[in-house]
Amino acid sequence: MCGIVGYVGEKQALEVVVSGLRRLEYRGYDSAGVAVIADGRLEVRKKAGKLVNLETLLGEDPLPQSTTGIGHTRWATHGGPTDRNAHPHVSEDQQVAVIHNGIIENFAELRDELQAAGVHLSSETDTEVVAHLLSKAIPAAGFDLVEAMRAVCRRLEGAFTLLAVDPRQPDLVVGARRNSPLVVGLGKGENFLASDVAAFVEYTRDALELGQDQIVALTSGEVVVIDFDGNPAEVRPFTIDWDASAAEKGGHDLFMLKEIAEQPKAVADSLRGRIGQDGHLQLDEMRLADADLRAVSKVVVIACGTAAHAGMVAKYAVEHWTRIPVEVELASEFRYRDPIVGPDTLVIAISQSGETMDTLMALRHAKAQGARTLAICNTVGSTIPREADAVVYTYAGPEIAVASTKAFLTQIIASYLVGLYLAQVRGTMFADEIRAIMDDLNDMPQKVDLVLDTVEPVRAIAREFANAPSVLFIGRHVGFPVALEGALKLKELAYMHAEGFAAGELKHGPIALIEDGVPVVVIMPSPRGRAVLHDKMISAIQEVRARGAVIIAIAEEGDEKIVAFSDHVIRVPIVPTLMQPLVSTVPLQVFACEMATAKGHDVDQPRNLAKSVTVE
Repeated sequence: MCGIVGYVGEKQALEVVVSGLRRLEYRGYDSAGVAVIADGRLEVRKKAGKLVNLETLLGEDPLPQSTTGIGHTRWATHGGPTDRNAHPHVSEDQQVAVIHNGIIENFAELRDELQAAGVHLSSETDTEVVAHLLSKAIPAAGFDLVEAMRAVCRRLEGAFTLLAVDPRQPDLVVGARRNSPLVVGLGKGENFLASDVAAFVEYTRDALELGQDQIVALTSGEVVVIDFDGNPAEVRPFTIDWDASAAEKGGHDLFMLKEIAEQPKAVADSLRGRIGQDGHLQLDEMRLADADLRAVSKVVVIACGTAAHAGMVAKYAVEHWTRIPVEVELASEFRYRDPIVGPDTLVIAISQSGETMDTLMALRHAKAQGARTLAICNTVGSTIPREADAVVYTYAGPEIAVASTKAFLTQIIASYLVGLYLAQVRGTMFADEIRAIMDDLNDMPQKVDLVLDTVEPVRAIAREFANAPSVLFIGRHVGFPVALEGALKLKELAYMHAEGFAAGELKHGPIALIEDGVPVVVIMPSPRGRAVLHDKMISAIQEVRARGAVIIAIAEEGDEKIVAFSDHVIRVPIVPTLMQPLVSTVPLQVFACEMATAKGHDVDQPRNLAKSVTVE
């Protein structure tokens, strides 16, 4: 949600800021705006809708040249997506401009206080109160924007990233963060602030992580970070391990198509270097002692959306390999049901961005209860891996399309690595067994590549059913979370009714949804190792076919029995049972992408959605 960019340097700030906002469009937004300091005054332009609307406005009403600026793409929370509610927001005296990601939970109380003091608020947002509070705090702070920001932040409740500029300090951008992402980009004679490194990776790959409750003062030649109490704060430098070209479409029509095509590489990169010189499995930042892991009696996976489906897949493997019970919880529900966790619980938080607010708050709750925590994340330097006891990074590279694809496959890979590592430490598997599974995993990039080479029929099927009012997905065992993920992709992209079910549950209610012509996508178990499940799935197919369903089967090569019971068969390579989600998910991604394209939807930026959900 909400892209944030700040710049101080020698370049034209507007060009840098708008370029950064364009790279952050994938986060999801419904308005955009910029502010620059020029000739001792603030100049602001903002517009509802896509960034192109703002660029049109800037063409009609150009901004003066400036080397200090901030920019924002807003995902509406308080107040609708209108010009008036777009950021930046400016104080009544026109001396402070503010942009904001997050939610100010006590804004109503602060708004009432400002209105009682005679301040006129011109928007419906919670953000505007911060601009007015800063304006009032600046004189008391000796006209020091940093000190004013400190004073205001101590009054705010909720989650926020704030950037502010004041023409009385024309070469300064001040940022603050609490429970919301903000990173610093370090240049030569210039510095950057952004909610995501994608905004400035075109200019620098050197960055700083900002911690919780910290304020940063950014000039062209210096970056100073303090905490909300004014004490110098420790920051951690890191290098971005991809360049600007990784965030471009690379010849593909859509970012989603590019990212689907990148999955073999993403899986390979996430597996690379996992075996040490001693032949044992090794993980990125395993800061948990072996004794702690041997003491674990329960694993709880917390995640949202696609990441939760990856956790559901992982449950089958981790329980099988370690004999530890695994629960998979929606992070948004976890801390509100008084969960039973403690020092003998390993809580695994899965988040592509590392900033998912529901997952972050669930992680913090687990830590407060004494649980051991491990993060699976794709974004180095983000909040969730910083706060977890241990981290496994997925190395998928930037994922720009809002609907996750390569994140899902690499989260499964990382979860499997955690499961194997637990089995290694706890002695529930022999070393040669772990190596054999790693060999199977290392075959997966090639297997996924084979799927990608044969998905053209999937596109044709998607176009055939583009006008279907509903599509149902069914699976068993690891095919059940794959069915859920396939349905989610279709909901996200095609804006249609789609549901995933465990096939055995059909007769307990969902079969009432079946009517003549309804497409049912079936993720078939292997007829080899899971023959009994294969037969039961055939029975489920017969039940829905008898009621008029059209069957689209995802089945492995060599499964000839399924042909007689299906209208369409999509083939995937033969892989071990626990690896099947890595190949069977890919056709469902292509199916959703093609159906959305056939309907004329914006595949990379579907309506109402944000890439990184940074509010609860």
